[in-house]
Formats: sequence, C-alpha cells, structure tokens
Amino acid sequence: MKKEIFAVKGMHCASCASIITKKLKGMEGVAGVDVNVATENATIEYEENKVGADKMNEGLKPLGYSVHTSDHAGMDMGDMKGMDHSEHLGIGKTKEEKLAELKKEERAVSWSMPVAIAVFIIALWEVFSGLIPGFPMMLVPSGIISAVMMIVATVVLFSVGRPFLEGVIRFVRYRAANMDTLVGIGTLTAYLYSVMIVLFPLVKEALNMPEFVYFDVVIIVVSFVKFGKYIEARAKLKTGEAIEKLMGLQAKTAVIVRDGKEVEIPITEVSVGDILRVKPGSKIPVDGIIISGSSSVDESMITGEPIPTDKKNNDPVTGSTINKHGSFLMRATKVGSDTMLAHIIKMVEEAQGSRAPIQALADKISSVFVPIVLIIAFASFATWLFVAPYFIEPSMALSYGILSFVGVLAIACPCALGLATPTAIVVGVGKGAENGILVKSAESLEKMGKVKMLVLDKTGTITKGDPVVTDIEVYDGYERREILRLSASVEAMSEHPLAKAIIKKAEEDKISLSEARDFKASEGAGVSGFIDGKNISIRKPAGSNEGEKVSGLQSQGKTVVMVESDGKVIGAIAISDVLKDNAKDSIAELKKMGVEVAMLTGDNRMAAEHIARQAGIDIVFAEVMPHDKADKVKELQAGGIMVAMAGDGVNDAPALAQADVSIAMSTGTDVAIETADITLLHGDISRIPKAFKLSKMTMSAIRQNLFWAFIYNLVGIPLAAGLFYPIWGILLNPIFAGMAMAGSSVSVVANSLRLKLKKI
Repeated sequence: MKKEIFAVKGMHCASCASIITKKLKGMEGVAGVDVNVATENATIEYEENKVGADKMNEGLKPLGYSVHTSDHAGMDMGDMKGMDHSEHLGIGKTKEEKLAELKKEERAVSWSMPVAIAVFIIALWEVFSGLIPGFPMMLVPSGIISAVMMIVATVVLFSVGRPFLEGVIRFVRYRAANMDTLVGIGTLTAYLYSVMIVLFPLVKEALNMPEFVYFDVVIIVVSFVKFGKYIEARAKLKTGEAIEKLMGLQAKTAVIVRDGKEVEIPITEVSVGDILRVKPGSKIPVDGIIISGSSSVDESMITGEPIPTDKKNNDPVTGSTINKHGSFLMRATKVGSDTMLAHIIKMVEEAQGSRAPIQALADKISSVFVPIVLIIAFASFATWLFVAPYFIEPSMALSYGILSFVGVLAIACPCALGLATPTAIVVGVGKGAENGILVKSAESLEKMGKVKMLVLDKTGTITKGDPVVTDIEVYDGYERREILRLSASVEAMSEHPLAKAIIKKAEEDKISLSEARDFKASEGAGVSGFIDGKNISIRKPAGSNEGEKVSGLQSQGKTVVMVESDGKVIGAIAISDVLKDNAKDSIAELKKMGVEVAMLTGDNRMAAEHIARQAGIDIVFAEVMPHDKADKVKELQAGGIMVAMAGDGVNDAPALAQADVSIAMSTGTDVAIETADITLLHGDISRIPKAFKLSKMTMSAIRQNLFWAFIYNLVGIPLAAGLFYPIWGILLNPIFAGMAMAGSSVSVVANSLRLKLKKI
C-alpha cells in the first residue's frame, strides 16, 4: 500500500472535493482519499499493482478533474539529491501555474466587471424609475436595451461563463454537480427564458408571459461569481506564503575546498563529508560541523531570536542560517532532504494538507449540499408556478418563480463552507512554522486547544540537559578561583561528564589551567594528580560526614564532589542540570492560560522536586522508569482530561505516543521528533505557550469561518426562494444573490488571512 500526495486540477469548491473523493474511493485498489480544497492536493492511499494516476484520471477526466504527481509533496524526500529545493519541492512550479491561472481569470474579469457594473447601474435606474415618482425614465427604448443586453449576455455567458455551462453538461451526462453546476443552471435558465421573450413574441403573448427579461441577471451573476473566484484565487495564493518563505531561505551555491583550492559549486553538488568554506555575510549552505575557525551566526530562522550565536570548533551549524562575521571551514553532515530546512518544509506542507476533525461537519454538509440546493430551487420554482397564481397574477408568479430559481442557485455557494477549515489550517500552520513551531497535522493543532494538562519531561525539556557547576564551597582560606583551577587542571585528564562541567566553568571564568602530573582515575573513587607539588584529588562525599554545606547542596538534588589537597578537604563543587532561561516564565504563562503543568522524570525525587520548585511546577512524578511513563500519561487520561506531553529523549517516545498531543524538542532524539505531533525548533520551551495560542487562534478562525459560511446560506437560500415574500413582500434579486455568494468565499479566506497579522 502506497500513500502519495497528488496535485488536483479542475477543483474549485467543496462539492468538487466531494465528487473527487467519491469517485476515487469507488475505484478498486484505492484504500483512502483525503482531498484538500485550500492546497488543491489529494492524499491517496492505494495499491500500486491495481491502480495508478493514469487509471484514476480515466474516471476523473470526464468529470472535469485530474490528478498529477505533486513533486513537492508526493516525492520521497530521500530522492531529492541532485535537485535544488525550488525544483524538488515544486513550490516555484506550483506558483507559476497558479499565477498563470490567475492571469487568465484577471483577463476575464478585466472586461466583464466594467460591463457588469454598467448593466447594474442600468438595472437600478429602471428599478428607481418605477418606484420613485419623478425619477427620470431611461431615454433609450426598452426594446433596444433588451436587444443590446441579449448580445452582451450571450458573449458573457458563453465566454466568461463557459466553466459554468460545462458544469451543466457534466451534470446532465454524469450526474456530478458542483458549484459551477448551480451557477450554470441558474444563468442558462434565465438566459433561455429571456431569449424566448425577445425572439419569440408570439409565444410570449400566447402564454401570457410577463415582459421581464433577465439578461442583466445573467451578465451580473456570471461576472460577479467570476470576480469572486478571482479574488478567492488571489487570497488562496497568499495562504501558501509560509512554504515560499521557507524555500527562499535555501542557499543556491557553496564554496567547497578541493586540493587546497576554493571552488564555488551549486548546492546540489554538495555531498556528506565535503569541506566547505563559509565567508562572512553568506548563508551556511548545508547542515554540518565547524572544523576550523569561529564566527557569530544568525540562527533566527530556527530560533526566532535576533541575537547571533557564537560558534567555534566542533559546534554544529544549520544550513540556511547566516554567517555574520568570521570565516570558517565546516564539514557537511546533512545535505538535500536530510537538512533541517528540508525537514521543516516537509512537515509544514504535510500539516497544511491534513484534515482537522472539525472539518468533518463541513464535509458532510458539502457532500449533500448541491443536490439539496437543486431540489430547493426546483421546489421554489414549482411553488411559484402552481401555488402562487392563487394569490397573485399568474404572469407575476412566473416571473417571481424564475427570479427565485436563479436566486437560489446563485447564492447557494458551498465554496465558503469548503474553504472554512483548510484555509485557516494552511495559514495557521504557516504562522507556526514562522515562529519555530512545526505542526505535523491539523488534528493535533485542533486538539492542542482542548488540552487541560501538560506533562513535561525534566532533562532537556525544562532543564538545559547539560550539567553545569552551580556552587563552589571553599575551606581553610582557599579562594574560589583557586579551587576551580586545581580541580579543572586534574579533571582536564578525565572523560567523565562531571569533569567536562568543571572544565567548562573554568573556561567561562577565564582561568588558566596547570599541568597535572601522575594522573590517576579510580572507578567509583575519583581522580587525582600532582599540581605544584601537591596531590590534588577529586572524590565523592563520604556520607553525611562532609558538613551541613554539602548536605544542603545534596538536598537540592545536586551532585557534589570534594576537592582535597594532600588528603585535606579544601573545597566542594556542586554540579547540576539547571533550568532553561525561559522555563519559569513559560510555565507561569501556561498556568494563566488554564493549563495544569506536571513534571514526569526518571530522576531521583530530591532533584526533581528542586527543579519543580524553581520552575513553579506543583505536580511531580519522579523516579518513573521509561516503560512506565506511558502508563502514567494513561492514568491522567483516565480522569477524562486531554493530556499533552513534551519531551526530547528516546525514553520519552512511549509517553509521547500515548499522549493526546505530543511535543518534541528539535534538540532531542530523532525518535522523539518522529513520534511527536508538534516539534519546537531549538528546543525552546517558550514556544509551548505559543503553540497553545496558535491552536486557539486557528480554531477560533475556523469557527468564525463556519459561522459566516452557514449564515450566508441559512439566510440567503430561504430569502431567494421567496419564503419571506408572503410575510414581508421580500424577494432576493439574483443580482444581489450573486454578489453575496462571491462575498461569502472572499470573507472566509480574508478572515483566515487575518491570522497572519496576529502575534503569538
């Protein structure tokens, strides 16, 4: 079974998506179909030996649709070697196609809209001259106006309105109805009726038909609907800007060092292991490690932080970040589809094409919407034709019947309903990516806003994950710097993680180290060496005999080592993992948002509770084995609450998989990142509150979109059908119905785009 993303052509609305889904699901070998209107993609799960794109298109093309391999989404990311990102992710090509379509729409509306506006003014003039006493009458005879209108309506309907007429033909031949079908049937009916009135006056007189013609309705409805599609297409193009911005970050070339010479090559020719020169002001071409030199690197595209990060030997660097000052040599470790940027783009695109559970309601309604609207339109026409003549003049009843028939079909646009969820998801996911929050699926984004408890791993999530020296206690008149110098000089010969923490502290304090002679390391006992003729040793504390200072440090969960000179204790150094700089503020912000925060860790209780107190966390689960972490999350879920879990290690993966929403730090293990629904770039815990805000903002936009989409139809359809005519004498003219229909789609897309302007 293969799962692939295809680009869909010919799709305009939610009804189109429903038709495509139904047709593909009915094919042998197709197991699953998810069609997204906003991204114009379809995720299809199918058996390659039974069905392929060609066979799918055999069934779709008669209906006006086709599927094509989407290079940017459907391609295995491992196959991207040898192509630059603008090609292998297909963004540039997709945008070119959309711009070409947009240009075509623009040409159509550039002449049809001025004509429609002129006709609209004439129509209003005729209305006002009949209603307002003393209002001047049209100077041109109505017969001439009707003839000119017929010519203009013919040109507009059969050129600009061609897609709508094709929708009618497909409906007749294949019983497949979409938005184009509704507009096509309505305008074609109004057109044919009006042509008969003008060209066959004897038939009109024999049937006692009214003088009214509806060429103005045809011109205005077709033009305004087309204009709405044009505005909608422009707005939808903007929803994909997040991907486009990410694509623009990619470096185009790299300077490779070969045989002692520096040669500039295309980024596609860089391979793992190549030595690259990165000059000041240039983009770092691929992910790698600095092997010579140092610099200050602008990593804002990953971290979101404007302050550059200092980099030196053995420090990792990320492709597409910007080298600010120094020049350095680096070894390429990840290229092509393996780079951080490619990973980000893939995640963002997959999430933008995914489906949120809230969309299920809109999908169900959209699937039956067009048939129901057709029934309502014919029912309203029949009611006017056969029932209304008992109460009003038969000629007026026929005229109102045609108005209501066309009006219902014109206003009943399922486009807004189909666009309500996907446009908000596309913009929301893009907004998250710009802020270092990578969302894997729309479902996780929706769930995030419902989470009531957040469970945090300690090491690497709340804390920095690297032990650092936190305290130095001195004895017998020794100075703090001297204790650090002696201990670091001995530990310089050791490979122990605690030794690295002491050495790092000495480097930070700019302390020069001495050479230690006769170095010895005893497992479980410590290390020792001679410095300045004295035997300096670093060992573990001997129980509770080391004094209150040491006991106090140990009670905080810190690891303490004793420093001795010729067997006499001269100092104690406490080493501990420490809170991330923004952990406390982030947790406080989560609490303000009504999210309960708990810590889940395998560390000892004293260390866990000490960190929890510093971070402001009240609930602590300590000394929990990796295989028990998932069970602990399950216990919390059993209480009926939705739980999110944030972690960064392999041991967190089972708990992440169990949680309703899983959050991984990008600085963590690949297993944790693969398991997680949301990945936070740079392991920044402050992005967790932002992820909650993003979820709430996006879901709020979706609910607003659905409200407006429903309101347009719930109010507009009964009004157009004439339901309010017996009560208040109100009937919606198809001209205004067409304008309202266009406005519904535009308002939904515009509301989604408002997310771009909001701060998270």
